[in-house]
Amino acid sequence: MALELQILLPAFLACLVLTGIHAYLGLHVLAREVIFIDIALAQIAALGAAVAALYGLETHSRGSYAWSLGFTLVGAVIFAATRGVRHRVPVEAVIGITYAVAAAAAVVVANFLSHGDEEIKELLIGNLLAVRFQDVAWTAGIYSLLGLFHWIFRRQFISLSFDGHVATAPAGPGIGGPSHRRDMFWDLLFYASFGAVITSSVHMAGVLLVFSFLIVPAVFSALFTSRLRMRLLIAWTLGATVSIAGLWGSFKFDLPTGAAVVVTFGVALILGAIVRALIAPKAPPPGAV
Repeated sequence: MALELQILLPAFLACLVLTGIHAYLGLHVLAREVIFIDIALAQIAALGAAVAALYGLETHSRGSYAWSLGFTLVGAVIFAATRGVRHRVPVEAVIGITYAVAAAAAVVVANFLSHGDEEIKELLIGNLLAVRFQDVAWTAGIYSLLGLFHWIFRRQFISLSFDGHVATAPAGPGIGGPSHRRDMFWDLLFYASFGAVITSSVHMAGVLLVFSFLIVPAVFSALFTSRLRMRLLIAWTLGATVSIAGLWGSFKFDLPTGAAVVVTFGVALILGAIVRALIAPKAPPPGAV
């Protein structure tokens, strides 16, 4: 038991840190109906890490992180700029194209690396058991600053995600003009902060696990309530519970850690859907008054 705790504790703390901010951001992503924005930005961050490796930087080094963050911020600008053309081109089309191009580019770059296949695999599924306490502390510090940023401007971000605009929010210094330009500005801030979260997450947990932490708790909570605070509480609870179950299962049965947690998320969502179907009020029979 002591050995299990020693090995799994850093990974579990990393999962808690991921749950804390991803559950909140997942509610925004679900409301915006840009479900795959996370995996697209994560793939862009992975491309940045692959390019950094091409220049001899270690995957989990600060230099690699800087490359990933730079690439991700470019992606954030692209997604924010699509607000002006969404009446012509669906945002999911832009997300899909961006993901495909970033994934293909990562494969091309990996072709020039001596251990390209291993690099791509690690960026996809991560290696939670290799996470150190200092990695968790570094990531928690970044997330705390980003969380504070979102808390200060929560009204603007919530209004933009759930109402589609920031009509009642102050424009801020230097921001004027039509309302859609103000909305684009706040869109850019949202995607830039979101991209910074994704960059840190991918370096620690991989693309697939990051996507699961973002989307599954948000979808699970939406099955049971529409109240934002309750959904956030449910999402946090699910993330922590799944982290414990997935990490324990991966250690007990010698399974890949990231993949085990992702599968556990899938099982939890299926069980949640079954429970919701069982407790849903039955529709009255035809002709009933």
